[in-house]
This record gives sequence, structure tokens and C-alpha cells, in this order.
Amino acid sequence: MDTDLTSQLLAVRALGTQQSAAMAVLKRQHEMEMSLLQMVDQVARSAPPPGQGTKVDKLA
Repeated sequence: MDTDLTSQLLAVRALGTQQSAAMAVLKRQHEMEMSLLQMVDQVARSAPPPGQGTKVDKLA
């Protein structure tokens, strides 16, 4: 009977560890996506280089 309880406790602890690892991966993935979005947002909001955007190229 003691081995049943011990195995159940070990299984619960292993499940908790797996869930903690999954949450850490998910959090890191979210941080990376937010970082990418911030980089794209900064480029989109920045002014164009000098001379760019002053004329419309109708041949393009």
C-alpha cells in the first residue's frame, strides 16, 4: 500500500514539473514574439532615409 502512495506522489510531482516547464517555454515564446513585434513596430514608425519617398516611381 505504501508503494502505491509513493508512486502516486512521484507521478503528481513529475506532472507538476512538466507543467512548470511547459509554462516556462510558453512564457519565453511569448517574450520572443513581443520582441519581434516591437522591432517591426520601431522600423515601421521610423522616418524613411533621406531622399526616399520624395517621388513616386510610376514604372515600378
